[in-house]
Amino acid sequence: MHLALLSVIRISPAAMTSTRSATSASRMVRASRADLNPVVREVKHEASVSFNISKPESTASVKRKRVKREVEVTGEHLEKQVGIVPDIEDFRYDKTKALTPSSKAMPSLALRLPSSVKVEKKVRVSSVIKAEAPEHWEAVLRGIKNMRLSGQAPVDTKGCEKAGSLLPPKERRFAVLISTMMSSQTKDEVTHAAVERLSENGLLDPEAIIRTDEATLANLIKPVGFYQRKAQFIKEASKICLERFGGDIPDSLNELLALRGVGPKMAHLVMSIAWKNTQGICVDTHVHRISNRLGWVFREGTKKQKTTTPEQTRMSLEKWLPRDEWEPINPLLVGFGQTICTPLRPKCDLCGINNICPSAFKESSSPNPKQKKTRSPWKF
Repeated sequence: MHLALLSVIRISPAAMTSTRSATSASRMVRASRADLNPVVREVKHEASVSFNISKPESTASVKRKRVKREVEVTGEHLEKQVGIVPDIEDFRYDKTKALTPSSKAMPSLALRLPSSVKVEKKVRVSSVIKAEAPEHWEAVLRGIKNMRLSGQAPVDTKGCEKAGSLLPPKERRFAVLISTMMSSQTKDEVTHAAVERLSENGLLDPEAIIRTDEATLANLIKPVGFYQRKAQFIKEASKICLERFGGDIPDSLNELLALRGVGPKMAHLVMSIAWKNTQGICVDTHVHRISNRLGWVFREGTKKQKTTTPEQTRMSLEKWLPRDEWEPINPLLVGFGQTICTPLRPKCDLCGINNICPSAFKESSSPNPKQKKTRSPWKF
């Protein structure tokens, strides 16, 4: 019977081939599992019976050693394999690892980090990089200040900074915000009168505004430009001020700009007047127009093209105008634009800087074409 069994085993080579394949597959599965864990250094093999009597035992042991060697190598270089998910601890920053010899093997990475931080700082301060100041700008500024000494412009008595001047600080800040929101595309006289009507009806208070219906509020601020939309924005802003800021107004540019109906010009004006924190120049239509007439501002990347938006004008001015002039430049140029450098038919003949202004007599239109252009003899 033993002879018969031996003959059956010898006659079926396919069975021996399949057995060896199963053993090899078992070893490869074990090896692949070990690859997932670089800590494993030993490979356990299941006991198997080899029916190939002709093969010596040394061949099988050589195969075992070869498989074990492959597992150790792949475990040490696990980080180089693609498709293997690393442990979450591998992402943890460790200061000691930054000083290991492995970091010395990559000096380019260690040197690249500080430079990238410097680049980020440059980007953040790019908007305040100083530019060359225009010619004669100091003489022009002195001349405008001299013409504004009278203080007879509407902005001097009815500007947004006059809103709620007799109220406590918190209530005054809210009055300044409401006045600023109504001032867009509206003359100072009209805005000031609307603020007075709100004050007479006890509506310079966020709680009182919320209780008032939108139609009544709109009728009170009429004829302010776009009074219906502004009434809606004022009610929304009042609710936010009451719920999020305890009845006060936001104290940062970003939070002010988050209010509907508040743009960059209004936000900078409120920060300067209400919080005494000037973070930028308030540029309205007067500052935008006069800055271009004086040749003080240009579009970015050019030296001849005028700015087309107030925001472009603000960024151009801030690049060269001294910071201590950022707050007073708005009422200074607004009053100058209301009295002399008007939008239509500017009064260049009355201007004290028409001898150095690059736009003098170029836009003025007089009903008497024979009127002579007299340059100012003033020098500053």
